[in-house]
Amino acid sequence: MAFQVALSFEDGITRFVDCAPDETVADASYKARINIPLDCRDGACGTCKVLCESGSYDGGDYIDEALTDDEAALGYALPCQMTPRSDLVLRLPTTSATAKTGPGTHTATVTAVERHSATTVGFTVDVDDRAALDFLPGQYVNITVPGTESVRSYSFSSGPSRRQASFLVRLTDGGAMSEYLRERAAVGDRLDLTGPIGSFFLRDVKRPALLLAGGTGLAPLLSMLEKLAQEPPAHPLHLLYGVTTDADLVHLDTLDDYARVIPGFTYDHCVADPASTARNKGYVTSLIDAAALHDGDADVYLCGPPAMVEAVRAHIASLRVTPASFHYEKFATAATTTVVTAEAA
Repeated sequence: MAFQVALSFEDGITRFVDCAPDETVADASYKARINIPLDCRDGACGTCKVLCESGSYDGGDYIDEALTDDEAALGYALPCQMTPRSDLVLRLPTTSATAKTGPGTHTATVTAVERHSATTVGFTVDVDDRAALDFLPGQYVNITVPGTESVRSYSFSSGPSRRQASFLVRLTDGGAMSEYLRERAAVGDRLDLTGPIGSFFLRDVKRPALLLAGGTGLAPLLSMLEKLAQEPPAHPLHLLYGVTTDADLVHLDTLDDYARVIPGFTYDHCVADPASTARNKGYVTSLIDAAALHDGDADVYLCGPPAMVEAVRAHIASLRVTPASFHYEKFATAATTTVVTAEAA
């Protein structure tokens, strides 16, 4: 039985390799033609040091100069010595180009286009080589808009195990993808995808988590929830979903379903428009206090437009509560320019 190891590079590219329980991650990577930095193969130099963000492993043998006890306690390991005991996600302090690899390219067929609301459209694709398109829940792909040279970035709204992949798009006037989806998208259309990309993805749930979505920033969180529905966590999860108007609210029925099947999962939403019929009017910051952050013993996942992300970060800082971990991704819409997704953790 082989385990799946996700190699997450600092430029956002993620590549996946299969690794046997008695095989080192370095050997598995080289077999897959991914040249992770390596100066020795016996745990003596520390050149290949990585951070394990998810999963369990045997660290193998190495000397203190290559990896200290403090580093090992924080989850750092040496791929030339480590062998997997489960699927792993490893963060590499180098670029994919340095490792002589890059993002995967895929072709897909549109199988459904659904108008969720006046402002939001979802679409689903069947990827030709679906088995080769592994991704972590929360990641995105770049999609070339049919009939144009424009490229847009969209997070998966579906989980990694689903045969078909789904996405959410906010419609904007003059937007290349928006015009395509409004005017000419049809089942059977062919799309070019590049990815997966992004360091915004679900880690092991080791404590309570607060999920925060602004608009179609809900998409990557839906992908995470689908994964968690299959592997229910032992800790509570709470999602706060904020939009501008009632027309922007989508997938509340999906969130209701997840609240039924994921133990300890709850959610709430708010609408900025004062004329909204929602129970909570205003911004998600009004729903965040120290208790929501479990007084710091919580992991935070935040995805939304830049203004919303910065407002949430500033609000949490004002509470003087530091989450155990804070992962966030900003997205921007564009009418005539390529969307660039900026992200940080």
